[in-house]
Amino acid sequence: MIDLRSDTVTKPSPAMRRAMAEAEVGDDVFGEDPCINRLQEMAAQLLGKEAALFVPSGTMANQLSIK
Repeated sequence: MIDLRSDTVTKPSPAMRRAMAEAEVGDDVFGEDPCINRLQEMAAQLLGKEAALFVPSGTMANQLSIK
């Protein structure tokens, strides 16, 4: 059984560890993280929007939506 409640109850597989070690990295605060940039572009395209913004939690997304 796979427990998807939280990333704190799962352990990364060897493939996941490899992917993390080989991932391109950058500072997403300055728009320099290529993975986050691709994720935002894909989300915007999927939803038919001009742009998208990744936030790390549902609570943060809810706060942004009412501001």
